Amino acid sequence: QVQLVQSGGGLVQPGGSLRLSCAASGLTFSNYVMTWYRRAPGKERELVASISNLGRTTTYADSVKGRFTISRDNARNTVYLKMNSLKPEDTAVYYCNAKRGNSDYWAQGTQVTVSS
Repeated sequence: QVQLVQSGGGLVQPGGSLRLSCAASGLTFSNYVMTWYRRAPGKERELVASISNLGRTTTYADSVKGRFTISRDNARNTVYLKMNSLKPEDTAVYYCNAKRGNSDYWAQGTQVTVSS
């Protein structure tokens, strides 16, 4: 059974930092593209950052470029999202996704709130 378990998140002041983690089990992690998405209240789901299966290629939404960093540790079956210089508009539920072909798995989501 595939499981993606997120940790991190919470409440942070504007300008602060957080790191999200997503630990995978039940799949061959190094075969999967890992992506972080987010959904803000009243908005559609948005791709935040993606990393290729071996970590050689990363992609970012324009809104987070230069502030967020996605990384992965295939030995630990974990993907990370380091978020710096957080803004109130980064407030959302963040989701980790694993995808390979028609296989598509989602974590439970983590609330990130940026507020003073």
